[in-house]
Amino acid sequence: MNNSVTAEPASGVPSTLLADWRDYFALLKPRVMTLVIFTAACAMVAAPGEMHPFLAFTGILCIAVAAGAAGALNQWYEADIDAVMKRTARRPLPAGKLQKPEALAFGVILGTGSVAVMGLALNWVAAAWLAVSILFYVVVYTVWLKRRTPQNIVIGGAAGAFPVICGWAAVAGETPLMAWILFSIIFLWTPPHFWALALFMEADYAKAGVPMLPVTHGLKETRRQILGYSALLVPVTIAPSLLGLADWAYGGTAITLGVIFMAMAWNVFRSSATLAADMVAEKKLFKFSLLYLACLFGALVADRLLLP
Repeated sequence: MNNSVTAEPASGVPSTLLADWRDYFALLKPRVMTLVIFTAACAMVAAPGEMHPFLAFTGILCIAVAAGAAGALNQWYEADIDAVMKRTARRPLPAGKLQKPEALAFGVILGTGSVAVMGLALNWVAAAWLAVSILFYVVVYTVWLKRRTPQNIVIGGAAGAFPVICGWAAVAGETPLMAWILFSIIFLWTPPHFWALALFMEADYAKAGVPMLPVTHGLKETRRQILGYSALLVPVTIAPSLLGLADWAYGGTAITLGVIFMAMAWNVFRSSATLAADMVAEKKLFKFSLLYLACLFGALVADRLLLP
């Protein structure tokens, strides 16, 4: 007896592959989720107040599930784009392992459940911001911006920044200046981080018809924008120490990391590479940007836990 299920993937090529838990897990965009969870958890630690470990775990789990829900809904809407791009063609929907209605239901259930549990277990301020983060990523970034404007990453960067607001609010029940500074750090970090990737993935985005900045304005302008946003980012990372909201141990870390980040952004600005294989500076900045954000938020946690 044949137990296989025939699906019609976004690419239009029939498939007889059965979905398993790994395909549903892939819908969550786990690599993206990891950084979201980490920054939100750091915000929870940095926020004033104490929280029972079980409630803290519940809050982090809700943020993780919400991020996964947004990722699933993003892939539901963008299945046609994912089928064209080499980087995403093996995702469950374009590969034919799942059908779009399954991804939609999966994302809606996870998103609704995460918001409800956050509100019931912690507080409704955090739950409201969690709902905003999902809707912003799906509706504002995925549906409205991504296929229409090269500013998709700039405005859409807020989607990745809202989880720190959720984490802070989960502990404190409010969103003061420090929470919004953390939001601003991720918001300003997103364009240089993502555009560094877009530079050496430009052909893929062009093929899919996605108006990323390198496609619409060229490589030179993208490199200029990377340098400009990096110059805006670094002072904001130092702001907590300047405003007395964090110790200068954190501030020293932010300055050191900022100098390295600016040096790498400058190397990207000076680069004239046009082929992805030759874009060494761009790939270095993309990889370092992940370490940069992790170390910056790690320093914030150390500042909160280790210093009086």
